[in-house]
Amino acid sequence: MKKLWWVGVLCGLTAFAQAGDKLVTVPVQYRDVPQTYGADGIAEAVHQSTVSAQIGGRVKAVLFDVGDRVSRGQVIVRIDEREAAQALAGSQAQVLQAQANMQNAKANYDRAKQLFAQKFISQAGLDKAQADYKIALAQAAASEAGAGQASLARGYAEVIAPYAGVVAARLVEVGEMVVPGKPMMTGFDPSAMRVVVSVPQYKLPDLGAKPVVRIEIPSLNRWVDAAGVSVQPIADARTHSTLVRVTLPPNEPGIYPGMFVRAHFVTGQARKLVIPASAVLRRSEVVGVYVVDHKGAARLRQVRLGEMVDGGFVEILAGIKPGEQIALDAIKAGMKTH
Repeated sequence: MKKLWWVGVLCGLTAFAQAGDKLVTVPVQYRDVPQTYGADGIAEAVHQSTVSAQIGGRVKAVLFDVGDRVSRGQVIVRIDEREAAQALAGSQAQVLQAQANMQNAKANYDRAKQLFAQKFISQAGLDKAQADYKIALAQAAASEAGAGQASLARGYAEVIAPYAGVVAARLVEVGEMVVPGKPMMTGFDPSAMRVVVSVPQYKLPDLGAKPVVRIEIPSLNRWVDAAGVSVQPIADARTHSTLVRVTLPPNEPGIYPGMFVRAHFVTGQARKLVIPASAVLRRSEVVGVYVVDHKGAARLRQVRLGEMVDGGFVEILAGIKPGEQIALDAIKAGMKTH
């Protein structure tokens, strides 16, 4: 979301004429800036899951650890497959036995049909031979299904990554016994991230049908444009607030699940007294700016700040007046005054 209101700041820059020792200043003035509603939120991965064991056994190998990158389809954990292999061998033996019984029952049924045609056996004898054949067919099919299930279970001895991502937690160690359903590893896809914020019900109409929002990441000192916004169609009965999911651009660096962020929803326009954030100097509990007089002398003056404004600016609530000149680079100004 491009802004035009800050262009005037660049036009208002004043440089002192002393060659090789320039201190760039900017005038303090009111500007039309976006009126926003800020809400604290948490970053989370769109794809995040915990992989669990699907068979029982002893963990034979753990191939990745926390922080490792994993490609889709890679083996991340191996479970001892000897028990599963024995179960598969037993199922395959049962298949051979069932097939032999089926062939024998089919031969008996064929003979019974010939004997019935020659009137050597009754209808009851033919019906029994047919029933035995159908039972043998069903038993053969059941044994084949059991063998397929045993073969599938043996394949679960190698735990596969369902998608490419980063390991967030390792929950098993080599030699540990696991049972079906035991969590083994948690991972997430860092290429697809989103932000979840809670917005009060009374604020939802101010956001509009298509909310415009920017995400502030205080720890990275960075702002990110939202790639999409989704308002959940349900409210929390206790807090009377609604979850809003803000999708971030793909492959946004430095953002990981659980990170604190702040969503700024644009609700209109407002006229505020703002200065560049780079002009603010923070020393312990003191927040101030260097005010430059007409002679070029810079003096530190304490100010009270409001909220951050899109584009790297901050609102001024008290301490300086419109029209005063302040140093654009507070650190550089502080070095020149000492």
